[in-house]
Amino acid sequence: MDKVFKALSDDTRRRLLDTLHERGGQTLGELCERFEMTRQSVTQHLGVLEAANLIGSVRRGREKLHYLNPVPLHEVQERWIDKFERPRLRVLGAVKRQAEAAMTDKPTFVYVTYIASTPEKVWEALTDADLTAAYWGHRNESDWRAGSRWAHVRTDGSGVADVVGRVVESEPPARLVTTWAAPDEESREDRHSRVTFDIRPHGGIVRLTVTHEDLNDEGELSDASAGWPAVLANLKSLLETGQVMPQAPWEVPS
Repeated sequence: MDKVFKALSDDTRRRLLDTLHERGGQTLGELCERFEMTRQSVTQHLGVLEAANLIGSVRRGREKLHYLNPVPLHEVQERWIDKFERPRLRVLGAVKRQAEAAMTDKPTFVYVTYIASTPEKVWEALTDADLTAAYWGHRNESDWRAGSRWAHVRTDGSGVADVVGRVVESEPPARLVTTWAAPDEESREDRHSRVTFDIRPHGGIVRLTVTHEDLNDEGELSDASAGWPAVLANLKSLLETGQVMPQAPWEVPS
């Protein structure tokens, strides 16, 4: 938490977070132009923010796109705001949503979380049908080979899938890329969104980055902004404590 407050103590870094809240997915060059600062200065500020886990980044080709990561700010809210019974105070509420990515016309949501586990166990939790049923409320069913179909199936015994798609990339235990669509739109590729799970070791724990891109509209972006944090909090709780959160996770959009 000390790194978070140190990062927030600087006005330039706070303005960088504001800028990434307004529009996520900006490159170093774009941020330099926005702030009229040298690349070295902006890079140093971004390094402090990334060390505090206040931003995350995703590589697209030779470029590095930067996104706001609201997790540490949520932790501040839970520790010093919600505990004093002021839930209506929304000092940090605006940073819950991610803005549109710079390189696509459709919205993108990026979420980073750290889990005290191993890449192999995180991979298993994302692909094992019984485990996803435990923390997600749906069974993710597939053989998880590139090109295979996958389905997000209800656990009520009906066999109904609420989301379907294809496995685009499968590199256990490091990377999984899938397409997502409503069952009645499975044949329409223009209605598919795309979810990437990047699983990386991080100092004895795991850094999990979830990128949900090609969302169809701002409504789906809003759903993703609410849904993914709940699902991944449940995943983190299951792997670290063996138990899921008491409330059911939100459903995420296709």
